[in-house]
Amino acid sequence: MCQHYASDIYDYLHNLEAEPKRRPLPDYIEKVQSEVTPNMRGILVDWLVEVAEEYKLLTDTLYLSIAYIDRFLSLNPISKQRLQLLGVSAMMIASKYEEITPPNVEEFCYITDNTYTKVEVLKMEADILKFLNFEMGTPTIKSFLRRFNRVAQEDYKTCLQTESLQLEFMGCYLAELSLLDYNCVKFLPSLVAASVVFLSRFTLKPKTNPWNAKLQKYSGYKPSELKECVLIIQDLYLSRRGGGLQSVRDKYKQHKFKCVAVAPSPPEIPSAYFADVVIEVSQF
Repeated sequence: MCQHYASDIYDYLHNLEAEPKRRPLPDYIEKVQSEVTPNMRGILVDWLVEVAEEYKLLTDTLYLSIAYIDRFLSLNPISKQRLQLLGVSAMMIASKYEEITPPNVEEFCYITDNTYTKVEVLKMEADILKFLNFEMGTPTIKSFLRRFNRVAQEDYKTCLQTESLQLEFMGCYLAELSLLDYNCVKFLPSLVAASVVFLSRFTLKPKTNPWNAKLQKYSGYKPSELKECVLIIQDLYLSRRGGGLQSVRDKYKQHKFKCVAVAPSPPEIPSAYFADVVIEVSQF
């Protein structure tokens, strides 16, 4: 929509995502939390996916919510009884930031079966806002996925529209799966988005190398840099990890998302696909 400025915009977003104040600690559960476990975090995120579906919230709201949660947990020990309170309060803040008509505080209390009072939710909201110093805007996986998907879809221009939509929905599905896994917290959002595009293309066309010089140019990542993240997300896709978390999987089994959650995928990615692509400047 603003191609003349796109390069500058994404350079800015890349710089912004790497700012220490916007990054969660990669090992906050081990170093900061005594009661919260990676599995508990995964269960909370999986439940927030349901909440977002129930209230028809934007996916941007979901991603921001998780970003606030991880940043808050990076420096604030919390009891397991208050983890859900943190989740709904973070989603309420993200809703106010992203939605035209955000759910009110009573609705967020209701979705927890009134486990928490309005006063408790508002108090947690204030604590989060103060901790984040009211700096609520931050690049998420979705911010980068939009651009990377557009580049990836250029190879599908001669294909049926269905295939192009499959690629887009597969990317959205894998990106939401990545939110479930604590091991993805250490990766920059742009790297997760690039890994998602890599794995989406491989899943839909496993006999074709999923990465190319153009994707490397626009994402800024070589395939070797994506390998660790790609393999984690593939394990999530194949239910080799996080298999008990079903909300994201059930969501993308729907026909409106082209049932991408049940698309078959080879169990292993050829190691040759992670060989770095050589960019020839003359191509651009």
